[in-house]
Amino acid sequence: MAACAHLEAAGDVDPEPLSPDSCIGCVAEGRDDWVHLRLCLACGSVGCCDSSPRKHASLHFRETGHPVMRSFEEGEKWRWCFVDEVVG
Repeated sequence: MAACAHLEAAGDVDPEPLSPDSCIGCVAEGRDDWVHLRLCLACGSVGCCDSSPRKHASLHFRETGHPVMRSFEEGEKWRWCFVDEVVG
C-alpha cells in the first residue's frame, strides 16, 4: 500500500467514533440506506462511503478538509487519503 504524509500524520490511534454504527449525515436526514461506513481519523465523524447514495464521508472531507478516513466496517482497517487518493 502506498504511503503519504497525511496517512503518516493520522497515526495509529483512532479517535472515538461520534456514532457507533451509523452514518451521522444519513441519520440526520432520516435515512438508513448507506452501504459502508467510514471513520474520519481527525475528528471521529462517521459517514457513508461513495457507494452510498449521499456519500457523506466524501462530503465531510470537502467541508472540513480532514484528509484521512478509514473503513469503519467489521474486520477492515484500511485507510484512504482524499488529498493524495491513496490507500494506506
